[in-house]
Amino acid sequence: MQKSSRQAQMILNDNLWKVMIKLTLPAIVAMGLHGLNVIFDAIFVGKFVGELALSGISVAYPLAQIALGIGSMIGGGAGAYLSIVIGEKDTETQNKILGNANLLGLVLSIFLMILLFITAKPLLSFMGGKGEVLEIALSYFRITVIGMLFWILSLAYNMIIRAEGKMGKAALIMGTGLVVNIVANYILMVVFRFGVVGAAWGTNLGMFVYTILQIMYFKSGKTTFKTKVFALRRDSEIMKKIIALGMPQLIMSITGLLLGMVILNAIGAVGTDYDLAFYGVSFRIMTFMMMPINAFMRSLQPVVGMNFGAKKYDRVISAVKIYILGALIVIAPIYLWVVLNPQSVLGLMFEGAISPENIFNFIIFMSVIPLFTVTMNGMSYFPAIGESKIASTMPILRQFILYIPAMIFLPRLFGVRYAYVSAFVIDVFIAIVIGILLLRSFTKLRKAMN
Repeated sequence: MQKSSRQAQMILNDNLWKVMIKLTLPAIVAMGLHGLNVIFDAIFVGKFVGELALSGISVAYPLAQIALGIGSMIGGGAGAYLSIVIGEKDTETQNKILGNANLLGLVLSIFLMILLFITAKPLLSFMGGKGEVLEIALSYFRITVIGMLFWILSLAYNMIIRAEGKMGKAALIMGTGLVVNIVANYILMVVFRFGVVGAAWGTNLGMFVYTILQIMYFKSGKTTFKTKVFALRRDSEIMKKIIALGMPQLIMSITGLLLGMVILNAIGAVGTDYDLAFYGVSFRIMTFMMMPINAFMRSLQPVVGMNFGAKKYDRVISAVKIYILGALIVIAPIYLWVVLNPQSVLGLMFEGAISPENIFNFIIFMSVIPLFTVTMNGMSYFPAIGESKIASTMPILRQFILYIPAMIFLPRLFGVRYAYVSAFVIDVFIAIVIGILLLRSFTKLRKAMN
């Protein structure tokens, strides 16, 4: 039996705790490296360039995530569909997926690069950038736009590899690209003192290496399905499936971007450059904290998709519960250390003592992280069983209906603190809603089994 076939059989038949550990551990390592990269960017800029530069990249950072949203849509949709057809043993469809993903990636990359390069300045102004902060953000962002083809393809390819169940391979490739990124940032920013321009070029170089390594894997012949890595295909049904199943990922990114614009505008209107930098740093630390949960979310998708395709609904339900519990066990010690030692954590990026008010803001912002074990695993579960509408609706409810109105009015009325307090209340509510939807879905699966 080929290694790829053994991997599928392991996902379909082995003890689910064993499956979770085997798939998630390498993903945690990879996502941890990604989180460290986000943190190191802020450390290098904050320590070696300055607080003003940190404000600049904080303004630009949410916009740079558009490319990752497109990559997540393509990779998440292709990966979810691939997992299902692997469970169904539909080899013909498996072999067509990569070519369709390639065409989507190429077309959307070119469109996005042109659009963002032209509109960079007004978009960054709308994000709250003013004066020197705006100029710093503009120089950083335009360089990241140049590399967006590799941002999109690297993430899409990695999610397709994960959908095969090959978390170790995906993690090794991701880790290598991210190490290149960190080393390049150090050389360009600390040794050659290129400032935020060095940070942007370092990230682009990491994404380029990341993409090349995955192309080499697809050409190696070790994939679960037949691959022609440079093929471009347009199969309307497959492309519709990829877009439909990946749309929740894109909606999350776009609504997250709009939310970032609103939050940074609100903080910029009532706060200082320091407040902008502080929110940017808090957001990066939260991103790092969520990386282990993200690893569970990513490795859950092939487990649910393959077992759902094989109609093993009892394993689908058990897998979701085990993954939520496993994510809680892993995140608990990291979470407790951060909320009990906020001064030490924030001191990595800021000189001097942090005010008690900002310490409170930071702690309330972080306090919702354990609930993300339900939210994020739920967002992985619904597309994996073909219910992309639910996963698409949740970001719209969270960002558009709840977050954006709250962030427009509350900080302006009551001060910067309410940007953090509102975030906490809304995310508690969303976790409860997703928990209820999961329980309802499990009931439907149990009826299907009977």
